[in-house]
Amino acid sequence: MKILVLNSGSSSVKYKLLNLQGSEATTMAEGGVEKIGLPGGFLKYKRADGSKEIVELGQIDHQAAIKAILANLTDPNVGCIKSYDEIDAVGHRVVHGGEKFSASVLINDEVKDKIRECYDIAPLHNPANMTGIEAITALMPNVPQVGVFDTAFHQTMPAKAFMYAIPYKYYTEDGVRRYGFHGTSHRYVSGEVCKFLGVSPEGKRIVTCHVGNGASMAAIVDGKCIDTSMGLTPTEGLMMGSRVGDIDAGALTYLMTKHNLSAGELQTILNKESGVSGVSGVSSDMREIDAAIAAGNERAALALDMYILRLVKYLGAYIAEMGGVDIIVFTGGVGENQAHVREEVCKQFKFIGLEIDKAVNDATHGTEAKISTADSKVTVCVIPTDEELMIARDTEAIVDAL
Repeated sequence: MKILVLNSGSSSVKYKLLNLQGSEATTMAEGGVEKIGLPGGFLKYKRADGSKEIVELGQIDHQAAIKAILANLTDPNVGCIKSYDEIDAVGHRVVHGGEKFSASVLINDEVKDKIRECYDIAPLHNPANMTGIEAITALMPNVPQVGVFDTAFHQTMPAKAFMYAIPYKYYTEDGVRRYGFHGTSHRYVSGEVCKFLGVSPEGKRIVTCHVGNGASMAAIVDGKCIDTSMGLTPTEGLMMGSRVGDIDAGALTYLMTKHNLSAGELQTILNKESGVSGVSGVSSDMREIDAAIAAGNERAALALDMYILRLVKYLGAYIAEMGGVDIIVFTGGVGENQAHVREEVCKQFKFIGLEIDKAVNDATHGTEAKISTADSKVTVCVIPTDEELMIARDTEAIVDAL
């Protein structure tokens, strides 16, 4: 089955075309359109030989962007299919499903309405996701579409984990609670690590650490999420590339009053000007932070120390919450590639018998690996995430059942 996976953002559309045959999955094409709605929009895609090409598109909307993607896929010179008809289904990443979706679903008018109902709590993401759905509806009206929600995996959290300690009416009337994000990644790597180790998820206590420019952690027992670090929005939790993570709510009202900030201005500060970038003044990219530290930049060193401490705090909290831990998984851009971050986090847990194999850890970059020693009481692994494959698998299962 050929499945097109789409991730429609406010100004970009990322795509991957996968061919699923049993347990095998082949990537036929991948790329994305950037600067949608702005002058100078372009399509970047990867050729069969691995080289990257750019096609200038000018100022376009989402429907034109997806039309350009489909045209590229069917181009007689660089494409991999002859016509749209070869695409059996389209899987969409949808950021927020609220309490309405605890699993992936076939998209119909009722589902679209429920996605729109989440616009208030995900104004930057869900409307953009919907533009991708509507564009496919217009261009390929007969192809089945599936919605895969970032929040769905976390819907198994108990109320004591997802509720905020604010007046209860704000939950019942406005849906203000912790939802969590990166759920597709957490679900994928928690399942994949069990396959990698040859164990069953049942009876296992797992902490998945999705550590990248956006970062979150999840506590998983018997294959189900019982807690996660992100909240109503992806701003809460771990310190991130440019997002603040946890902060005293009183500090926010103080800053708003002192600097006469609007809600929109504060959102920009918290999501785009904070985190590693805001503290260091250098970058949100950990590679550039490492280079700055090597050059003696003290603020960059402080940012890294804060980043690691927040990881340690959440990991420790989840180990306590679960009454122990069997497996820790690192994934995401930093989690998969920054060996020193993994080492610094893990060394704080020697007191529970966790031991890292330094040579294996140092040599592991973006590949599946067990980085704990043979006699470690906790198994630590690196598992590269593949959200597109997870979306494609869900799409395949739902379409096969039609």
